[in-house]
Amino acid sequence: MAPRSDAARNAELLITAAKELFDQHGPEVALDRIARRAGVGNATLYRHFPTRADLLIAVYEDEVAELCALGQMHADAPDAGDALFTWLDALAAHIADKGTLAFAGTEPHSTRRTALFDRWHASIRAIAERLVERAHEARAIRDDLTAADLLALANAAASAADGPAHARRLTGFIRNGLQAQGTDL
Repeated sequence: MAPRSDAARNAELLITAAKELFDQHGPEVALDRIARRAGVGNATLYRHFPTRADLLIAVYEDEVAELCALGQMHADAPDAGDALFTWLDALAAHIADKGTLAFAGTEPHSTRRTALFDRWHASIRAIAERLVERAHEARAIRDDLTAADLLALANAAASAADGPAHARRLTGFIRNGLQAQGTDL
């Protein structure tokens, strides 16, 4: 059943208010401040977004969708290795820019992760698996590289970076280490 129009409108108001406040004050801004900015009560906020992580992920869901669309676009590119590393570069830059999003649902106990985070992570993982598989078939990357390895490396580059440009620089170094022997950049 589709949500009522006022419920959908309230969710959109909350997402808009949260995005504005997160951009201005960071992701730790008080949730009741977001509810006030949206013109709704705290109960409405928590009904739509039970946790801060749910709200963070919803705020950036469009950006995650764009990242997945980029991966889909590159999935059939003629140069499978270049497609993989172009997407890896975009992923690392995204994580570096939106680090709070990337780590919002990554608490040590997977039972504490949110459903929204799990859905987001599954879509990223699926794109990575598809791109890695094609790069393996093209013999563009090391045989022992897995999608999980690639995602861990992208997270590591983003975590170590001081911003998206630095994350892109680090993924360039990663690319050199992951290419199959005898391949050119």
